[in-house]
Amino acid sequence: MEQRTYNQYCATARTLDLVGERWTLLLIRELLTGPKRFGDLQASLRGLGTGLLAARLKHLEREGLARKVTLPPPARTSAYALTEAGEELGPAVLALARWGMRWALGERREGETFHPGWAVLGMEACFVPEASAGLRLVYEFRVDDEVFHAEVDDGAVHLVHGPAQRPDASIAMSEDVLIAMASGRSSMRAAVEDGGAAVSGDPDAVRRLPDLFHIPVPRSRTPEQAAQEAEQAEE
Repeated sequence: MEQRTYNQYCATARTLDLVGERWTLLLIRELLTGPKRFGDLQASLRGLGTGLLAARLKHLEREGLARKVTLPPPARTSAYALTEAGEELGPAVLALARWGMRWALGERREGETFHPGWAVLGMEACFVPEASAGLRLVYEFRVDDEVFHAEVDDGAVHLVHGPAQRPDASIAMSEDVLIAMASGRSSMRAAVEDGGAAVSGDPDAVRRLPDLFHIPVPRSRTPEQAAQEAEQAEE
């Protein structure tokens, strides 16, 4: 497959030459949370055919953004992981996620797939570093059958798939509640206060949770829509 290029000596154009093709950034998104097997990527990226997935992975390998690895026991199977260069795309992907939650996400459309595991990067994108100064807390999140946890450490956060060993607080919610939060119809604070999210653990850790993870308020991209929303808010 011939690689297309903008043919511009510009850092932005060169970057888009590498990751601007359809599905490529979503593959980066999947690998930012850890190594994935080919089948894992297929399951998360429905609509991406086997042939195109293989081609995109070969492209990432060829360009030094991803590499093949062997998962540790008990799996011992082949998987794909990001290289150092690939990992450094993380802040750009998180910035796109934050922009998207404010300006692009909106309501879920009919036929759109959703995986609770995508909340791992979403939570990282919503993290408020200044609210965690001096704190060391571990939060475990359960969204239906998906489990991940957040390790908050004095202005930084590390999110990991899987349960936490000793969480300070645990939060359980349904996929519908998570979607409501992502679309702006709810918030972490509202979900905790109205019982949409079941919380347990240290009361102080639970109290701090909404301040540590703040979902951007959705905005309209056109002045006309913004004016309509402002009128509705005043009514």
